[in-house]
Amino acid sequence: MPSFDIASKADPQTVDNAVNTASKELTNRFDFKGSHLVLDLNKKDLVLNIEVDSDMKLKQVVDVLISRSMKQGLDPQIYDFSKEPFQSGKVYKQTVPVRNGLPQDDAKKVVKAIKDSGIKVQVQIMDDIVRVTGKKIDDLQAAFQAVKAANLGIPVQMTNMKA
Repeated sequence: MPSFDIASKADPQTVDNAVNTASKELTNRFDFKGSHLVLDLNKKDLVLNIEVDSDMKLKQVVDVLISRSMKQGLDPQIYDFSKEPFQSGKVYKQTVPVRNGLPQDDAKKVVKAIKDSGIKVQVQIMDDIVRVTGKKIDDLQAAFQAVKAANLGIPVQMTNMKA
């Protein structure tokens, strides 16, 4: 029986490349010359630390980071910008976790999106992936498109396709 997995994974090396490229671009920009800028990725915990002089520069750093990530083939939703930036003295700081893996509550959203679409497939949650099994490959592709169309706010990839 054909099956595939829905996962939410970000390759740490690709994320590191995107962060390094964004950092190089920002240090060469005229509006960032002589100002405080830290764009650092903790590879062990996959947490991005951003430090800049002002709130406006923080928004510019985020824009450049997202554009460089998209050029590296990463989904911009891998960055969790839900934590508000805070001011520490003259410096604005923000810690941005990188989403890697599908938490249980997000997996339930994926299952609900597939069930609501009415496509005849079986869905089961397995650790940090969701396995989708069906009789036809077309049904599996329709199920993945239903998840993509649901705009769940999480990056999803189709992996481990078996016909």
